Amino acid sequence: MTGRIGRLLPRSRKVRVALASLLALIVAVAVGGYVYEHNRTGNIYHPQARFVPQPTPVLPAVAPDRFSWPLYGYTKNHTRFFPAPARVGPPLNAIWYHNTHATLEFPPVIYGERIFQLADDGTLSAISKHNGHQFWARNLGRLSASTPAVDSTTVYATILSTGSSTSPGRVVALNTANGAIRWSRGLPAPSESSPLLDGGRLYFGTQSGLVFALNASNGRVIWTYNAGGSVKASPSLSGGILYFGDYSGHLQAVSEQSGRRVWISSSEGALFGSGTFYSTPAVIYGRVFLGNTDGRIYAYDAFSGKLDWAVQTGDYVYASPAVTNAPGVGPTIYLGSYSGTFYAINAQSGHVRWTFSAPGKISGSATIIGRVVYFADLAAHRTYGLDVSTGRVLFQVPTGSFDSVVSDGTHIFLNGITSLYSFAPR
Repeated sequence: MTGRIGRLLPRSRKVRVALASLLALIVAVAVGGYVYEHNRTGNIYHPQARFVPQPTPVLPAVAPDRFSWPLYGYTKNHTRFFPAPARVGPPLNAIWYHNTHATLEFPPVIYGERIFQLADDGTLSAISKHNGHQFWARNLGRLSASTPAVDSTTVYATILSTGSSTSPGRVVALNTANGAIRWSRGLPAPSESSPLLDGGRLYFGTQSGLVFALNASNGRVIWTYNAGGSVKASPSLSGGILYFGDYSGHLQAVSEQSGRRVWISSSEGALFGSGTFYSTPAVIYGRVFLGNTDGRIYAYDAFSGKLDWAVQTGDYVYASPAVTNAPGVGPTIYLGSYSGTFYAINAQSGHVRWTFSAPGKISGSATIIGRVVYFADLAAHRTYGLDVSTGRVLFQVPTGSFDSVVSDGTHIFLNGITSLYSFAPR
């Protein structure tokens, strides 16, 4: 008996030593992970990074019946800045509203006298911008989460769920006058990527990671690109290059003409895998700006993909940035975080110019109309308009949850929870 106990004791000691070693290893990994995570997801600055000054856009002179807000974010580089005259700003009076009876997550587009709104229930509506009268409505699927694209004759929409197992996603082209379907293409995966229209081509991503370039006149596939992760944002276009982030945590630049990769860059995100990019990039000043679910706002060099700076907000950043050369302040990007903080950040240095504390998390993207930046608070269901230079509150209404406003240079059209509102200057 004594011999058996003697033989067991050394084994027990070995077990205790092994357990102690394992515990020490776990502690070391946890401490190291904390330090690594803190360093990886903190602020990063490269003050010598290239910055290309650019003139502030001006409003083109077009007849009212030819006015166009054609895409998500207004321009193809998605700066979300509309150079409206100062008279379009607050104070504002509500003129009319149109109830869609479905959640409005993404803003509409405008061509001429008509507004085209895609609600989350997959219904696309054509609405008079003068009085909110509905010209036509077409149900295109069960679920959608994107903004259409429009030209003088056709409106294009991507669908997140069709209800079909063989073609769960869909892209559709409709006649702007009567809503008749010009063509429709089933997709092998859902799409919540707002389509980009350029040069007779339609560009968008899917949840399978495929990015499509289609012939806008007939829906024929010109090329596809496999991103390696879901592409949920709208591609942004500048200088013949498409920029988009994906859910593998990479930002990619692809040739508009051929679909060939120009460069790929990581998000340098969290310890156990990179953060994901839901945000639509804004491309200006030789840089690509976008938010990430690792809590940071990123700026990359548009020519090489090198990281210029990254700023930590403390929580998810689903929002897409809005960018303008703010009076008296200079080039600035604006976007909110799930932390409830809305940021104005120096586009060159990455340093915070000012912040605004909202009552709750901010999920939707900001839009700049003239000298006012508008955004919605998802938790409080309230839309704010802030002075771009100071952050002072100029406008607020108790409705709105996601992406907030568009404009035709005379009125401001605001997404409420389920209704579209028209506001005019007093």
